[in-house]
Amino acid sequence: MLKLPEKIIYNNTANIVSILGVLPLSILFIEGGYKYLLPLIIYNNIMDDLDGILAVKMNIKSTFGAVLDNLCDGISHSIFVMAVGMFYGGICAAAGLVAVVGILLRVVSRLKPDAVTGTGSPTNELIRHMMFVLILAPIFNLNAAPLLTLVFTLHAVSMLVPYQMPGLIRSITKSASAIALVNIALVTAWLVPSTAPFIASLFLLTYLYSFITGGIKWLNGGGTSLPEA
Repeated sequence: MLKLPEKIIYNNTANIVSILGVLPLSILFIEGGYKYLLPLIIYNNIMDDLDGILAVKMNIKSTFGAVLDNLCDGISHSIFVMAVGMFYGGICAAAGLVAVVGILLRVVSRLKPDAVTGTGSPTNELIRHMMFVLILAPIFNLNAAPLLTLVFTLHAVSMLVPYQMPGLIRSITKSASAIALVNIALVTAWLVPSTAPFIASLFLLTYLYSFITGGIKWLNGGGTSLPEA
């Protein structure tokens, strides 16, 4: 039988992982820290997935843990978007601020006890698409700023749409092995840029499919409404 200190640590293992997923992002605030953006995004994504896996496998799921996970997502994803938006400046920075508002509204809407889950696109999708733009732009000699502006704007809308987007990769990867494969794909896209176009297309196409088909279903009266503010 676990002693009290060990029990406290055990019961909060997932919460500790959630917090550890955010703390290293402070690197982005130091001089030259922006160059660590991509590995930090991948690290944060892995830790965000790991806390959920641990909560289930260790049978330590709790309301507090779910709230903490949402808050950590809101903080980390807002930091990433602001860091990128301010790096490129101008319209991209403005679109980034709009996306941050979308992130915060989505996070707050999910904190209510009676919140309807499964509506809109997860903030994780925004960060992954942003990462793919940053990887692909140099490969194809493209200006990343307009593409990032489009990503920020589109996600600001899709994060708050009043209907489900069940076809997202984030939504259909439930098992630990499937989640691991998603993270392996992200690491591969980063370390082997030649694979990035294919991997990015899978994420983008599932996102657009979910956004469009979910919208059509909602317009036809078959969607799910967001909880009232």
